[in-house]
Amino acid sequence: MDQEPQTLPPSPNWYCARSSDTVPGGLFGFAARTSVFLVRVGPGTSPGTPPFRVIGELVGHTERVSGFTFSHHPGQYNLCATSSDDGTVKIWDIETKTVVTEHALHQHTISALHWSPRVKDLIVSGDEKGVVFCYWLNRNDSQHLVIEPRTIFCLTCSPHHEDLVAIGYKDGIVVVIDISKKGEVTHRLRGHDDEIHSIVWCPLPGEDCLSIHQEENSVQIKTKLPSALEEPEILNGKIITQTPVTKGCYLATGSKDQTIRIWSCSRGRGVMILKLPFLKRRGGGMDPTVKERLWLTLHWPSDQPTQLISSCFGGELLLWDLTQSWRRKYTLFSTSLEGQNHSRIVFNLSPLQTENNRQLLLSTSMDRDVKCWDMATLECCWTLPSLGGFAYSLAFSPVDIGSLAIGVGDGMIRIWNTLSIKNNYDVKSFWQGVKSKVTALCWHPTKEGCLAFGTDDGKVGLYDTYSNKPPQISSTYHKKTVYTLAWGPPVPMSLGGEGDRPSLTLYSCGGEGIVLQHNPWKLSGEAFDINKLIRDTNSIKYKLPVHTEISWKADGKIMALGNEDGSIEIFQVPNLKLICTIQQHHKLVNTISWHHEHGSQPELSYLLASGSNNAVIYVHNLKTVIESNAESPVTITEPYRTLSGHTAKITRLAWSPHHDGRLVSASYDGTAQVWDTLQEEPLYNFRGHRGRLLCVVWSPFDPDCIYSGADDFCVYKWLTSMQDHSRPPQGKKSIELEKKRLSQPKPKPKKKKKATSRIPIKQESFEGTEEESIKDNSGPTENGVSDQEGEEEAPEPESPRSLAAEVSREPVICPPVSLGPEKSKVTVNNKITLLKKEPPKEKSEALIKKRKARSMFPLSRSLDHRSKEELHQDCLVLATAKHSRELNEDVSADLEERFHLGLFTDRATLYKMIEVEGKGHLENGHPELFHQLMLWKGDLQGVLQTAAERGELTDNLVAMAPVAGYHVWLWAVEAFAKQLCFQDQHVKAASHLLSIHKVYEAVELLKSNHFYREAVAVAKARLRPDDPILKDLYLSWGAILEKDGHYAMAAKCYLGATSTYDAAKVLAKKGDAASLRTAAELAAVVGEEDLSASLALRCAQELLLARNWVGAQEALQLHESLKGQRLVFCLLELLSKHLEERQLSECRNSSSSYHAWTTGTEGPFVERVTAVWKNVFGLDTPLQFQAALQKLQSIEYPSATNNTPCKQLLLHICHDLTLAVLNQEVSAWDEAVKALLQAVVRSYNAGNFTIMQEVFSVFLPEGCDHLRSKLGEHQSPGTPALKSLEAFFIYGRLYEFWWSLSRPCPESSVWVRVDHRRENCVEQSQNLDDASPKESDPEASQSEPSEPGNLRLKEDSERMLNACNELFSEKHASLQNSQRTIAEVQDTLAEMIRQHQKSQLCKSTVNGPDRSEPEQEAEKSLASPQSQFKEEKNEPVSLPELTKRLTEANERMAKFPESIKTWPFPDVLECCLVLLHIGSQCPGYVSQEMRQQAQELLQKYGSTKVYKRHCQTFST
Repeated sequence: MDQEPQTLPPSPNWYCARSSDTVPGGLFGFAARTSVFLVRVGPGTSPGTPPFRVIGELVGHTERVSGFTFSHHPGQYNLCATSSDDGTVKIWDIETKTVVTEHALHQHTISALHWSPRVKDLIVSGDEKGVVFCYWLNRNDSQHLVIEPRTIFCLTCSPHHEDLVAIGYKDGIVVVIDISKKGEVTHRLRGHDDEIHSIVWCPLPGEDCLSIHQEENSVQIKTKLPSALEEPEILNGKIITQTPVTKGCYLATGSKDQTIRIWSCSRGRGVMILKLPFLKRRGGGMDPTVKERLWLTLHWPSDQPTQLISSCFGGELLLWDLTQSWRRKYTLFSTSLEGQNHSRIVFNLSPLQTENNRQLLLSTSMDRDVKCWDMATLECCWTLPSLGGFAYSLAFSPVDIGSLAIGVGDGMIRIWNTLSIKNNYDVKSFWQGVKSKVTALCWHPTKEGCLAFGTDDGKVGLYDTYSNKPPQISSTYHKKTVYTLAWGPPVPMSLGGEGDRPSLTLYSCGGEGIVLQHNPWKLSGEAFDINKLIRDTNSIKYKLPVHTEISWKADGKIMALGNEDGSIEIFQVPNLKLICTIQQHHKLVNTISWHHEHGSQPELSYLLASGSNNAVIYVHNLKTVIESNAESPVTITEPYRTLSGHTAKITRLAWSPHHDGRLVSASYDGTAQVWDTLQEEPLYNFRGHRGRLLCVVWSPFDPDCIYSGADDFCVYKWLTSMQDHSRPPQGKKSIELEKKRLSQPKPKPKKKKKATSRIPIKQESFEGTEEESIKDNSGPTENGVSDQEGEEEAPEPESPRSLAAEVSREPVICPPVSLGPEKSKVTVNNKITLLKKEPPKEKSEALIKKRKARSMFPLSRSLDHRSKEELHQDCLVLATAKHSRELNEDVSADLEERFHLGLFTDRATLYKMIEVEGKGHLENGHPELFHQLMLWKGDLQGVLQTAAERGELTDNLVAMAPVAGYHVWLWAVEAFAKQLCFQDQHVKAASHLLSIHKVYEAVELLKSNHFYREAVAVAKARLRPDDPILKDLYLSWGAILEKDGHYAMAAKCYLGATSTYDAAKVLAKKGDAASLRTAAELAAVVGEEDLSASLALRCAQELLLARNWVGAQEALQLHESLKGQRLVFCLLELLSKHLEERQLSECRNSSSSYHAWTTGTEGPFVERVTAVWKNVFGLDTPLQFQAALQKLQSIEYPSATNNTPCKQLLLHICHDLTLAVLNQEVSAWDEAVKALLQAVVRSYNAGNFTIMQEVFSVFLPEGCDHLRSKLGEHQSPGTPALKSLEAFFIYGRLYEFWWSLSRPCPESSVWVRVDHRRENCVEQSQNLDDASPKESDPEASQSEPSEPGNLRLKEDSERMLNACNELFSEKHASLQNSQRTIAEVQDTLAEMIRQHQKSQLCKSTVNGPDRSEPEQEAEKSLASPQSQFKEEKNEPVSLPELTKRLTEANERMAKFPESIKTWPFPDVLECCLVLLHIGSQCPGYVSQEMRQQAQELLQKYGSTKVYKRHCQTFST
């Protein structure tokens, strides 16, 4: 297979006149987001290769690429140019995928780009302000032209005249300019009345190719013929003779006005108009509710100048016959096959001639497909699908093997048939009913074509992928993003019988922390919140954690829930009884995965892998917990395996279905990592993505193949065997640095934003708020580069930028110098404006004090200042009115006109006067004076009503409201409170509500507007202490504070709500030692003993990592139940001090903080330990020792591997050693021996020879003889363990002796470097096989040791080598041989099964003649490099033969007594090899009898491939 991973690329950019192009030979490029993807088109060397493949990407722009064009000049097909919204034009070399040169001449957004087909080094570009730049690459020269101050939409250089460029504008104008004459306009072509989308020149010069009859009434175009068309042109000193080429040429333009126009340059007029036909849409692969605009792009075939290709309304392509323009004759592409056309508008058409001279046409469209058309048949050859959003989720169907579902941020689900042989990209899209980012997918385990999906807006639905029906949508929505979906058995939802329920229901976990169970038979019914069942079954009183992940074990009996606080809870069906809580992660859990059940080791199905916002993956073995059926839930704080290496959060985990214990992880560090979990070993690292990985899944049929998706809009199919790296990149990751560089804004337009953008970045990097974007927010936002009707049209995403920016903030990129002036500038400006505003304010206040109060009756006052005659007339009218018994009409009219006399007449006239004056106040903007007048009038209720309607209630008015009555006052206060809410004065509104005793309403108002502190104060002061509202307030406030990272304040809230458990948990959430200690103390105070103990232990372990021994012991003192752990930590401290004094580099640490009692070094180590226990911890009596022993015996640590960290290994070993010492103190010597052996075996399994030898030196300095005497009788229960312990003791001495032959004084550093895995020892022996004794022992070959030294060495060696007889245990050799045989046979069987599955799948998918045998052999050898190594002589082993071997080995295993199988023993054959090497180096040291015995054991039990070669070496 090809080394390039198969790519599902991002969608080509929309609404660009030229963003894709081709060159002869089969290379096609298209702009997608901020880069350009390159596709090799054409058949490969062998018949089976695909017709096209994505071969690379041009990366360098920081914003959307708006233009892309190849150089079409022979000899430089490897060059191309791109333009981008970042303001640059870059020239690239495709072979190296690097930038040759670039320019940033444009000041505005570049909208058009073309590489001249006539001039080899000329690139012409235009921008939205009408500026055109001509750039000559070879001489690095440029020309600036401003033709029209309008937005350029497209431009095309003439293929016949090197100086002519046609430009199309947004308003429909088309101009042809001559760049040799400073952009002089040679033709201005008017006719279109909307955007020009495409301009193409006729491929043939002159105007003889089309016999167009000129109509008399055709549009005359204003034309100025250039003199250059008539006279020879002088360019660069050379006379270029003009040919008929330049005398005239046709030009075609496509416009948004739905017409194609063909123009004659020689006549200067339009000669043909083609109007697009309205075609009945066929197939309809788009949402009919989305109204899309037209894009009309053109291509004029070079071999058919009488034909023109155009796009149409709905994605169809038309081939126009220009010889019969009056008929509007066209041919539709792909008439024979339905569904082959694009389903939405087409943006670009690019012709391509392949190596075998096929004429192809490539089209890009809004439907996110790239299609290739055969111009001979007008049929679609192939389709390259693409993604218009983040690849959030990947899922392989367990029924229809090979169907890969992809959840994408563009609102569509893709189903990729990965097994299709004819089409590598057999992808179907599903969009109906989705309408949002698809964030979660899950196939039904047994029902064919049933796919569950979850979206960004909380929707959960079911698709039948085999039908065209829209999906079923659950009536219950999540409030936030759907994180995960899982199929599992129904837990009790209702009282319905078994027949009323499906066998499997759908579980969904949403961003609000709720897990819902949906009945797939009744999605219209209400979904069930499983928290209710969990709370009832387990009688939980405290607040349930916020759930972020759900995973069902394959047998459907166990459910795991991951939580925001990092805990994982394990529940048992049917009632979801909590059986276990895993307290390992301390940040939000993103992913949980159970190991499959069909491996060669069934117990592995109990492995649970989990990843969180921390970079460490933990694997737990829950076999014991699940099978024990404990009454109360167990808390696990130690992982079975720890996988460290990623440098950012883990987003997805997937177990390989083909291997045992092999896991792949996706991470925000931009890589996918394959792990051997059992050995804690990183195997392969994939770095192909340019973004943060969001999902990963293992191919169900190819053990070597993995699919991954990321926020770079890509899905990659890659092979583990092809990866160059084995572990994730460390330190400053290239992906993060790349994103940092790409996220840099343009210096000029975005200068002011730099200062503000630093604030969220700093926040995120410190608190990790954005780190939870996938689970905490609605998922990362997509990049725009998109449709203007609302599909993914956002600017460059903020969340990926800010995440990338947090990784490395370097002074060069974000200089503080540049920020300084900006900040000061802003401050100065603020001060200036304040100073300017303050004095007028003071002045106006002073004037108000001096000026008289505003008159209540300004109109009346003005009437009283009229002329003397008018005033006299007022007196007469008033006298008449006062003394007339009946007013006649004239007097009434006078009074109405002179309303100001109302002061002196009756009440009715006064009311009239008040009404007129009031209207005047309102018109002049003084409603308060109007209110006062109404109040004087006595109409207070009317005043209040008017003021409320106009939103002009004031404190004074409301204060006067009681005058109008109690109910009016209540109404006025409520109306004023509403008005204050509209004015965002919520606290004041609440105070007014309190004045009318509406306490609950006031509290709710404050709470809903996040005034929690005020709400609590009001509720506490005015409500009963046991009112549930108060508790709800505390819990709501606490949840918000917790989310914002204010953990201490949140803890106070939970304490106020008497949720003490939650208070302790939230305090511990920070995870640092100080927080953990406080949380442990708090839990102890409130009586949460178990929680207090676990937090205190976590605190001590954190301090242990920093080697703060004093702090660790203080933390353990917080809880009495941790007395046993204090002893372990004490022994660990003493041992670490001992190792440090021995200057072992592994354990040296200058920053260690030791207790004073570690300084005394006299006496044996065990006596020192017991003395400290007695003096410091008060352990004196056997009863106390027994109590401590019982507490420690219940703790079990997982076995060690080669990748177990040193500090963790030491802690686990010291736990075993503490058990050994305690058992010695209570005279339980059998158990003491077993514990001591466990410590030795742990260091042996971890490959740490140094620690193993140190354990022996401090605990068994004189060997194991005293232990034998303590065990007493021969058949003591501890005797088999003692034999194993003695064997390991001799094993260590044997290696030390062997090394001492080369280095009489071996340094500890030599020991440290030895990796004591069995295979490595064998390799070491293998290396020595090829070397002579002299070569392997250079020092010995130079000079013989002195006599006394030689004698001493001889005496020591005799004693030690005589003891080696203990290692030559035939029983153990036979047992180990059987175990090796079983392991090898299982590996071979697994490999055979994988090969068989692969061949069967290939046969079933081909449905044709079988592939050639050599091809199959090649594939087999590629997929199974190990199989050739195993069968060195290429002897085929049949399945019956393997089965027979396995059966025989298992039968032999069954016959061994349990005492031998229980206790580990050093590898007997390894010891034989070491002894034989010693004998070959120093023949006198090893007796002939021992050599004979060793060779016999090797010959008898060295049948497995690991030892076969070494056996042959020593037998010859």
